[in-house]
Amino acid sequence: MLELDGVVLVINEAGYWVKFDVNEVDVSTHRPHGIVYTITLHAPDNERVLGFDNAHAVKKSTGPGSKASSAYDHRHRLEVVKVYEYVDAFTLLKDFWADVEKFLEVKGEKP
Repeated sequence: MLELDGVVLVINEAGYWVKFDVNEVDVSTHRPHGIVYTITLHAPDNERVLGFDNAHAVKKSTGPGSKASSAYDHRHRLEVVKVYEYVDAFTLLKDFWADVEKFLEVKGEKP
């Protein structure tokens, strides 16, 4: 996945595009797989509409007793942020592209 760092792909005629930022880091509690990543889908107006990353902590639930996940892996869909259970790079990319297809399908766009 490190080879994808800096890659930008225009994925349809409407102008939706994907960007990969992937770098190696020391293994830690927050990044146990040793990479920091941000993989995002952007609308033609450059708004990020979908993304997977491990840039910051995210709460597992809401409310007074909520706790942050120890690993930083999570996904964004518009304004909604949810914990993502990282398995490996292959699964991350597979899950990202599946979410891209679903998002574009709902928008009536072809990938």
